[in-house]
Amino acid sequence: MARLYILLFVVQIVLAVCALISCLSAEEDDIRHLPRIAWVLIILFFPLVGSIAWFVAGRERKVAGTGGWAGNRQAPHRPTRPLAPDDDPEFLRGIEERSRKEDQELFRRWEEDLRRREDDLRKREGDPPREEPRP
Repeated sequence: MARLYILLFVVQIVLAVCALISCLSAEEDDIRHLPRIAWVLIILFFPLVGSIAWFVAGRERKVAGTGGWAGNRQAPHRPTRPLAPDDDPEFLRGIEERSRKEDQELFRRWEEDLRRREDDLRKREGDPPREEPRP
């Protein structure tokens, strides 16, 4: 009999932890009936009843095919937006352009430095500096 009580206690704790994680990670639009802090307090003070109440009445149910593990995680009424900066094509394009400009500037400085060094070397050797067309 004690094993059954221990098993039920562990199930209650696991259910409460899952409900807390679900409540704390839910977006404001998905929480129904009470504010988030009230749901957290209910789950903490009444773990079994509060957890079941959260899963039944506290969160908005997802329509089949729009949520869950395999489906799209965003509800259809929300505008789609990138989840992270590296998912945003505009952000990636800006990084690419900035990188290209920095590379061009670095290459231009290297060419100027190389030309200056070549001219200095020619002056030391006594040869007249070469005039090359610059792009």
